[in-house]
Amino acid sequence: MLHSRILLAAFVSTFALGTASAQSFNVKVTNPSSTDRHDVPVVIDLHKALGKKAAAVVSAVVTAPSSQSGNRFGHVEVPSQLDDLDGDLLPDELCFVCDLPAKASLSLRVVCSDNVAQKSYAPRTAAFMKVWDRKYRYPYINSIEYQGRNEPLATYDAIYGHGAQWESELVGFRVYIDHRQSIDIYGKPTPQLVLDKTNFYSTREDIAAGRGCDILFAGASVGAGSFRGYIGGQPTYVDSVEARGQRVIASGPVRAIVEVTDKNWNYNGRKLQMRQRYTIYAGHRDVQVDVQLAGANLQQAIFCTGVQKIEQDNKGFLETTGLAGSWGLNVPDKAAEDLVEGVGLGVCVEAPYLHSVKEDALNYLTLLRPQQGHIRYHLAICALMEQDGFRDSKAWFTWLHQWQESLLLPCKVAVK
Repeated sequence: MLHSRILLAAFVSTFALGTASAQSFNVKVTNPSSTDRHDVPVVIDLHKALGKKAAAVVSAVVTAPSSQSGNRFGHVEVPSQLDDLDGDLLPDELCFVCDLPAKASLSLRVVCSDNVAQKSYAPRTAAFMKVWDRKYRYPYINSIEYQGRNEPLATYDAIYGHGAQWESELVGFRVYIDHRQSIDIYGKPTPQLVLDKTNFYSTREDIAAGRGCDILFAGASVGAGSFRGYIGGQPTYVDSVEARGQRVIASGPVRAIVEVTDKNWNYNGRKLQMRQRYTIYAGHRDVQVDVQLAGANLQQAIFCTGVQKIEQDNKGFLETTGLAGSWGLNVPDKAAEDLVEGVGLGVCVEAPYLHSVKEDALNYLTLLRPQQGHIRYHLAICALMEQDGFRDSKAWFTWLHQWQESLLLPCKVAVK
């Protein structure tokens, strides 16, 4: 059955779009696993589903029949969003999430309109960037690009929060807009969207009010799944670039996407063009990372990611399958030594992109090799502060192995 948090009971059918010109298609989602799946991401390429008619789409309504939803009023409407991935102001993908029992299928109807505005749904994810403003207004921006000649701290300090931020109800993230491009993480006691309030700068009052806080000090490590070069047996930062930038592609209600770009990255004697995309879905504590690279002799280039060893009471593991995890305590803010946070980190690299694994003094590293210029991996986090969360490393590591199994056996999506 569909998750009650994301559904709105409604009488929805084609006539609900009034006189709008509508295009429709059916979607079947199948769970091949013997376990129930919750908040399964469903992403539809509108160009494949609708062809040239996709360019005219301005809204979509996704419904599931009552016989499969348990709703006696006819249909339930599934919150969805249309995303423009390439910045041409035309929709490229439709996205929603749904729940599926083990070995079950769910059939849904999608009706797209060319003149009815997209509905608003309660947000379960968000992403944003703000610039630092000496008058403390911190205006929102969609994108920014810096010349590579800037001193790294200047770019870092010019963005409020030091980089793009994104979150689901469960967890939050930011990616630094300097040569490190490190992933920083945010924990929450209870599910909620809070980053637009705290901006990773939680006060004591915020923490007391249950809004959570930054929970990791990464230092020189890879932190929680940060993307790095790999030269001479060591992780390297993304320095010596002609330009670096960030962009918010999508900000809910059911997924958020942030993009990082680097132009003419001088990497081990090569000039590379790089685009990283970080995608989080509603109800998820994991992020899908897609790295697209262009340049000469990419098949010979090696990169890396992984998880850091936590500074206090670290427990961790590294498997040749591309799964790495760690658990421990740390002090994220060295100016507040009394605020000790427990964290769990995980990274899972898909098999085609996994070159090898390596442990060093700071990290559990997974080494990456591009396939046709593409690398994909996934990162996940948890916070000990979560009221209904993980209490020890055993519980966290068990979840990580279950997570890897779900990534290896994804739900199947068919468009008809």
